[in-house]
Amino acid sequence: MNIFKDPERIYLDHNATTPLSIAVREATSEWLNDWGNASSIHWTGRGPKNVLRQARKQLAQSINCHPLELIFTSGGSESNNLALKGLYFHRLFSEFAEKRNHILISAVEHPSVTQVAQFLSRMGAEVDVIPVDREGQIDLEFYESHLSEQTSIVSVMYANNETGTIFPIEKMVKMAHAVGAHFHCDAVQSLGKAVVDVKKWGVDSASFSGHKFYSLKGAGALYVKKGVALEPLIHGGAQERRRRAGTENILAIHAFGEVSKSLELVDQKAGLVRDLRNHLEARILDEMDHVKVTAKESKRLGNTSSLVLEGVDGETLLMNLDMKGVSVSTGAACSSGSPEPSPVLLAMGLSRAEAQSSLRLSLGWENTKEEIDRFVDILKEVVVRLRRISSEVKDVQ
Repeated sequence: MNIFKDPERIYLDHNATTPLSIAVREATSEWLNDWGNASSIHWTGRGPKNVLRQARKQLAQSINCHPLELIFTSGGSESNNLALKGLYFHRLFSEFAEKRNHILISAVEHPSVTQVAQFLSRMGAEVDVIPVDREGQIDLEFYESHLSEQTSIVSVMYANNETGTIFPIEKMVKMAHAVGAHFHCDAVQSLGKAVVDVKKWGVDSASFSGHKFYSLKGAGALYVKKGVALEPLIHGGAQERRRRAGTENILAIHAFGEVSKSLELVDQKAGLVRDLRNHLEARILDEMDHVKVTAKESKRLGNTSSLVLEGVDGETLLMNLDMKGVSVSTGAACSSGSPEPSPVLLAMGLSRAEAQSSLRLSLGWENTKEEIDRFVDILKEVVVRLRRISSEVKDVQ
């Protein structure tokens, strides 16, 4: 199924956002005229309230938690902000204030974690950044040595959005809990790419986003384990059990709940996508020179491939591929527009030249082998042309 107005366009940027599933299109079209407020107690509000309750139940079942452990938000970035700021500010005025002021995050977190950590450091928190190796994996020795009785929060993502590297969350959670620290996981890239089980992971909180998994933008969720207290970021209403004030985005939440039903297919679908990704990488490495797959030896999401194409500027390559009908990325969507190379790739030890020659490919459930083969053919043609132009410019200089 091709979901674009241009039936020939190849979309390989699913870690940025995903097309709407058929189930979401059908479910949302039924509710476009249902404008009631879920907080209203009259008939007009009862329908939306039931939709909200059902969506919460569906998503909770999909990630293995209790429905009341979910807070609906506007997306992954808000969920990360609520988790980190909410917990820190709650503890700031509690018994933890004197002895727990330490936060640990990895060097490859999403900006909605790294920038929150920077903000909290200005509020008095002591922040340490856990380095990663060339494969993007956490330095567990550094992590263990920096955990202490002063550690309040650890925040490490399930998998990196640029390289696909999957982190040993369960092991890290046990280490954090041994010193009484709260473990938050940015799991935005997990839905539809891996089996999600927050109880098995053992995390205290985890962030999710609907539009990363074939649903509408504007709805996300924060799992908060029973018994964990957060200070709300938004005050002024009793919604979400007083943890997130404001009228809920019922349409987007309804869509999120509907699409979560398809997570029962994740093993099958993720396996097919992984096969396509492996085929893509095999062709590129066999048929192209001076190309490397970043974090190739690491455990990765099956849909993600980060490439370094020597002698080619990533932004120039992206624009040329776009003109050829291919949608890809050079890194995180939330960092687009920045002239600087990816902080994630630099943290992994890549040079600035390597980071600026990188391309991120992220496949989805709807991609086909025919699309992948066509993409590789286009990529080869464009890279050869750009390298030739670059060589000619150097000769002139």
